[in-house]
Amino acid sequence: MAAKKKTAKKSAKKKTAKKSAKKATKKAAKKSSKKRTPSAAFMRPVTPDNALSAVVGSSPSPRTELTKKLWAYIKRNGLQDAKNRRAINADDKLRPVFGGRSQVTMFDMTKLVNKHVS
Repeated sequence: MAAKKKTAKKSAKKKTAKKSAKKATKKAAKKSSKKRTPSAAFMRPVTPDNALSAVVGSSPSPRTELTKKLWAYIKRNGLQDAKNRRAINADDKLRPVFGGRSQVTMFDMTKLVNKHVS
């Protein structure tokens, strides 16, 4: 009786191992065959207003590029808070973009920046 249980457990383990191996190969094949394309909404150029253009420039560019330029400005001027790395301290150029606040989190930053593009 005990021998039957052991063989049943072994065969069950083998089956689950085979299934997981098949799933892993399917996922790998799926990832390699499909190239990710960005959403058209992200790639559509938007125009920054006067407050935001003082930081990132006035030329129309996609939202992704605006975010990259904004982060480059923040890193270049050392505006990321030393203790709380998620917080960004506003300087004179960023304060109007952040709605007059002296410090915002990086998650609030994108929401506030969206108000300054058209």
